Amino acid sequence: QVQLVESGGGLVQAGGSLRLSCAASGRTFSSYAMGWFRQAPGKEREFAAAISWSGTSTYYADSVKGRFTISRDNAKNTVYLQMNSLKPEDTAVYYCAANLLVITTYPGEYDYWGQGTQVTVSS
Repeated sequence: QVQLVESGGGLVQAGGSLRLSCAASGRTFSSYAMGWFRQAPGKEREFAAAISWSGTSTYYADSVKGRFTISRDNAKNTVYLQMNSLKPEDTAVYYCAANLLVITTYPGEYDYWGQGTQVTVSS
């Protein structure tokens, strides 16, 4: 079982940057693929980025490709989402999630979720 806690959200102007962190508990963290998802009010939760357990494979939604970078430090049990060139449409609650060994873009495939952190981008 894994517990996830996100941090690093906040209010930023368009064009600015934020780095989200997801701290994980559990000795099996390194065996999990990790994903970042986001959800705006009234909208479905959507995929943003994912990374394999080894860190060698990554996936990005087209909407964030080239602007966001996902990374992980298994020794620190932490996953990061570096967000650059932020746009107002990036405003959402951002969640990290864990999936055993499998990298996937589907939220239904993830078993463990953090509580989310709010990211608000002003125009």
